Amino acid sequence: MKYPLSIITLLSLCLGLTLLSCESKETENDGKVELSGKVESAPEGHVILSKFTESRPIVLDTLKLNSDGGFDYVLDVETPTFYELNLFDQRSVRLALFKEDVQVNYDFSNSESLAITGSRDSQEMQKIDGLITSYQNKVNELNEAYYQAMSSNDTEAIKKIQTDALLLEDNQAKEVKNVINGMGDSFASLAAIGLLNSKNEFQFLDSLVAELDKKYPETKMIIQLKQQLDEMRVLSMGQVAPEITLPNPEGQMVNLSDFRGKYVMIDFWAGWCKPCREENPNVLRLYNKYKDKGFEVLGVSLDRTRKAWVDAIFEDGLIWPQVSDLKYFNSIAAETYQINAIPATYLIDPDGKIIGKDLRGPSLESKLEEIFE
Repeated sequence: MKYPLSIITLLSLCLGLTLLSCESKETENDGKVELSGKVESAPEGHVILSKFTESRPIVLDTLKLNSDGGFDYVLDVETPTFYELNLFDQRSVRLALFKEDVQVNYDFSNSESLAITGSRDSQEMQKIDGLITSYQNKVNELNEAYYQAMSSNDTEAIKKIQTDALLLEDNQAKEVKNVINGMGDSFASLAAIGLLNSKNEFQFLDSLVAELDKKYPETKMIIQLKQQLDEMRVLSMGQVAPEITLPNPEGQMVNLSDFRGKYVMIDFWAGWCKPCREENPNVLRLYNKYKDKGFEVLGVSLDRTRKAWVDAIFEDGLIWPQVSDLKYFNSIAAETYQINAIPATYLIDPDGKIIGKDLRGPSLESKLEEIFE
């Protein structure tokens, strides 16, 4: 089940900090990058340098500080790579390194003193970290309000929080894309990809990765992203939606293509899915409003039993076509449409092309108003 506030999926790069800038020092493209800086008023402990791999960060070394807190370390950096400096388990600094040396300075007596210079990619990274921190704080606030509303069974508050969460996600996507667009060809933008819904932002991500691939060919993380995007391409905006052929509750086979000529929302749901059931009244209201103008819904249930499925249809008063093979997430339709959480929706135009994804609540209403009014 997809809970209403499960909206943020970060890369394995952990939360970072907003940094300032000072002087810089460039290096030749010899595969070596110098990491230097100074830590003042340091507590007991260590400065630990880690490197992010495709699965997890790995510790590279513990940096030695001289008598005045200065440090200097040379890294072998053959391709664009993300690193993290752990300052005495109290501050964390993410770095995006390739070709350029970088300097990191921090005074523990002043929490605002953190400064990073030299590496343009590392400086761009700080803009992303600022977005991540701000967004996570807002999500935490919504989470707290959501659990309070759940505890008091305040259904109106729950609905408002769900709406606020969807609006937050939409606004965050706009901010992230604006920041990425302002980065030019910096590979630091890869750290922001996890902040975007890849289904909704496929074309933006596809274009971004293609441009980065031109500047950083044969970079492993870019190659992996290209492969993932290729797998998603069949379900990207503008593509003809894959056929669905499944039985309705009476056992008659129904095809998605039977509804060509109409705008069709494929609604992946289940009787056991509480957020799906909570959204059903909204879909029913919009269905009644636009069905005579060419709007149709095709419900695809991921229930396990016919009784649970049919009971939910009856209880919620659903009047649009329903199909299911009663195979839970192993449903052929769920596999075809890469569904791993519900509710999930695809909006199809009269030519069968995908024009919207995961629309519900105010986003669904707004899209239908755009089409029919």
